[in-house]
Amino acid sequence: MDRRGVSPEALAAFVVFADHLNFTRAAAQLRISQPALHVKIGKLAQALGRPLYHRTGRRLVLTADGEAVARFARAHDERLAQFLTEFAGAVPQRPVVLAAGQGAYLYLLGDTIRAVLTDEPTRLRLVNCDHRQMLAAVRTGQAHLGVSVLDVLPEDLTAVAVATFPQMLFVPEGHRLDRPGPVALPELRGTRLVVPPQHRPHRVLLEQALRAEGVDWTVAVEAEGWPLIAQFVALGVGLAVVNGCVPAPAGVRARPVAGLPPVTYHLVHQPSALADPRVAGLVERILARD
Repeated sequence: MDRRGVSPEALAAFVVFADHLNFTRAAAQLRISQPALHVKIGKLAQALGRPLYHRTGRRLVLTADGEAVARFARAHDERLAQFLTEFAGAVPQRPVVLAAGQGAYLYLLGDTIRAVLTDEPTRLRLVNCDHRQMLAAVRTGQAHLGVSVLDVLPEDLTAVAVATFPQMLFVPEGHRLDRPGPVALPELRGTRLVVPPQHRPHRVLLEQALRAEGVDWTVAVEAEGWPLIAQFVALGVGLAVVNGCVPAPAGVRARPVAGLPPVTYHLVHQPSALADPRVAGLVERILARD
């Protein structure tokens, strides 16, 4: 390993590249040419002796080593900024970054975020993203914490359960399944369902459960976010299986679904993250939200 090639300048450039995973946009932010950025990233990878990214189809994806480098570079920059701030006798201003999806912000984290921002408005910065982007942000150090429903718990990160909800079926009033009591999965045979896009954890788990029961169904529409999914049900587009924290809109009833496991939101962070008292404090507040 050539330590001379692992310069602060190279690490700073790699962080920008890791944020965009696009040489054109990253070079524009750094105000250098795209070939120059290629050279910087290439020399950094050569100095470390490991590939830092690879191409999957048209997308660039960080390798595990690339995620580690980005995480180290961000932590180094944060420590340096904090040292310089304290050295100058000022109060550190760098916020804790929380990454989560729409559902977590709408139905889970609102009171905690309001309280934190009331106490110290500069303490928290929020990132809205899906679960894959959340995991990438935590792995690369772009976010200190993440909250999401996960189909598979990450082995390299600490994941703590925050809240668990039953799965509910949204049905328009007057529908044949608009009746008291739980709905069994076989009763969904032949229905049109409003579902999240493919590869979302909720969609994956729902498809697996329906397949296991031999239930044939069709996609009425793919929708991003619980409010839009609920609105499509209210319009009569189809039925939807949703997390139990989602309120039913007017004209729609929520029925428990038998045979589906409850859904758990997890708080995710690096194993070493709680060494930062700011992060540890936010974790404590999220877990004590009730």
